[in-house]
Formats: sequence, structure tokens, C-alpha cells
Amino acid sequence: MEFMWTKTRRRIALDTTDYILLILLSMIILIPVFWMLSTALKSDSEVFLFPPVWIPENLHWNNFSRAFAFLPFGRYFLNTSNITFSAMIGQFLSSPLVAYAFARLRARGKGILFTLVLSTMMLPSQVTMIPVFVLFRMLGWVDTFAPLIVPNFFGSAYFIFLLRQFFLTISPELSDAARIDGCGYFGVFARIFLPLSKPALATMAIFTFMWNWNDFMNPLIYLSSSEKWTLTLGLSRFTGMYGMTAWNLLMATTLATVLPCITLFFFAQRYFIQGIVITGVKG
Repeated sequence: MEFMWTKTRRRIALDTTDYILLILLSMIILIPVFWMLSTALKSDSEVFLFPPVWIPENLHWNNFSRAFAFLPFGRYFLNTSNITFSAMIGQFLSSPLVAYAFARLRARGKGILFTLVLSTMMLPSQVTMIPVFVLFRMLGWVDTFAPLIVPNFFGSAYFIFLLRQFFLTISPELSDAARIDGCGYFGVFARIFLPLSKPALATMAIFTFMWNWNDFMNPLIYLSSSEKWTLTLGLSRFTGMYGMTAWNLLMATTLATVLPCITLFFFAQRYFIQGIVITGVKG
């Protein structure tokens, strides 16, 4: 009995130490976020005070409206949302189907095709940047949203691999039972695999959203008209024009830009973590 009590106290002490360390590390990691929020709510004079002021004397919420008055961030927000959600639709229509075929369908040369798909992940994007640009220019897609949206309808090697790993964890008996009931391949995919794949699909949705929402290089290459710019391009322009003198306004626009990513991850983190863990179980 005394041994069990000692073991329990030791476990409580270790758990308490772990939680304290995690809290301290989390606080250290969140310091830049807190500083961004603090600066976004400061007055113009408080930004350059030394030693720095962590908590403003008065919260200046009008910094957000002031920042959005300098540049049409509302238009940039709509452009970014259009590109991001269109890209998510493209990934949802393409990657799960390809992953299902690699996971469950039998075909000669399937392993070679899957290796070729994975090999595209080893090719740096800088290598294909110029040929892809030339291709899109020949198609007349430069200065349109098409180069940022259409490639997502052809799938992503990373998401195909991630979903294939998840599909392999689903029992084959479920597919066999569905076929006995009259389902075809697509019926099995729609009625069995997709409903059971919410964690993996949520992971794909979060990654797709964050990659496209925060993308800077591709919009910089393909979008030349200012009315078609995304939030990242707008932030870059704002930094060049006012960033050195209006840090509070810059932090306000930056906070408004990253807030959708933080909100999405906050509400979908359970599915995200579950999808990441399960997709690495079976290869």
C-alpha cells in the first residue's frame, strides 16, 4: 500500500513538472504574438518608447480601421478568400480520389505510379518555377487567379500520401460488406471512406487553408494588378510605404491577417492532431 502511494505521488510530481514546463514554453512561444497584439493597440507615441511598454495605457482599437483606410484590405481579403476556398474545393475533389485508388484499387504498375507521385515532392519548386510560369503565360492566365487555383484540382502529392496512409488503416471488411450490399468502387469511397476520414480531411483542409492564405511567392509572380492582390501582397506594400513609421498599424493589419488561421486551428485542432497521428500508423 505504501509502495503504491509513493508511486502515485511520484507520478503526480512528474505530471506537475511536465505541465509547468509546457506552460513556460508556451508562454515563451506566445511572446511574439502578445507583442503583436500589444503593439496593434498602442498609440503612435507609445510604439517607440524605451524601455518598451507591454500593456498600453489606453487600448486604441481604431488602429484597425485606420490601417484598413490606407489600403483596400477589404478587397485583398476577398481575393485571398476566393483563392483559398477555391483551392480547398480543388483539393477535396482530387486528392481523396487519387489516394483511394492507390490505397484500395488493384492495378498493374500502381506501385510505380505511386513512387512517381511521391518523387514530385523531392523536386524543389524553384526548379519548376520558370517552366510553369511560361506555361501559364502561354495559356493567358498571368494576372488572373487561375494559376493559384487550377493546380489544386490535380491533387497534391503530400495530401495523396497522407490520405492513402489513412485509408490503409480502414478495415477491408467494411469495403467487402459494402460491395456485397451492391456498392461500386465510388459508392464504397463515398459511403465508407469519406465519412471515416474526417480527421485526415480536416488535416488536409487546415494545411490547404494555411498554405494558400499565407502564400506570398505565387501571388507575387502571377498577380500584377493591384485590385487582384492578396493580403500578403497588401501587407508587403504597406510595409514598404508605412512600416517604418506606423508599426502599430502594421501590427493591426498583420493580426487581422493571421486571425483566420488561428481561429481555424483552434476549432479543428482535435481533428488535426488525430489525423496527423493516425496517418503515420500504417505504411
